[in-house]
Amino acid sequence: MRIRIRPVETSFYDLFTESANHLVTGAGIVARLLEPGVDKAALAAEMNDAEHAADETTHAIIRLVNSTFVTPFDREDIYDLASGLDDVMDYMEEVVDSVALYGVHEFPEAFAGQIEVLQRASNLTAEAMPRLRTMKDLEEFWIEINRLENEGDRNHRRILADLFDGNYKAMQVLKLKDIVEAVEQAIDALESVANTVEQIAVKES
Repeated sequence: MRIRIRPVETSFYDLFTESANHLVTGAGIVARLLEPGVDKAALAAEMNDAEHAADETTHAIIRLVNSTFVTPFDREDIYDLASGLDDVMDYMEEVVDSVALYGVHEFPEAFAGQIEVLQRASNLTAEAMPRLRTMKDLEEFWIEINRLENEGDRNHRRILADLFDGNYKAMQVLKLKDIVEAVEQAIDALESVANTVEQIAVKES
């Protein structure tokens, strides 16, 4: 029987939880884009601050892994998980920044459903991170994230169909497509995070 010797190092788990909580904040800012009359420039500034805070957490994880002799799980997996969480936040910042820069005020009908998927997946990811300590009760996390990603794919196709049905001007289509694609990439990145968690759990089981 193989025996794993791992340190009692809680900092990594705390930082991963902190990183995922940034995603909840970011998804909440993205959702506020749908509020009537919201100040898009102010939201973009708020999102920029949130993204910088998330970057600081990512840097803290990298510094910790580089200064820790024995890590709680494989270094490569720690890098992948930190990078994956950071990618999600970057895509969410792109969404908010693009809306502000393009001066977009109206969105396709199915866009609200896509933002809901983003929020649900972000919340589930934040709830799952503390469970890395024990590697228990994680399977339903990555299964549900996969289901949400599939739902996001369906929403994405509906949104694109709406954009290209002739009701939007060409310039509107280009602007909205950029924004819609960034949301889709954020959801895909959340699935990548879940896949990394699954790989870690399998290795550590």
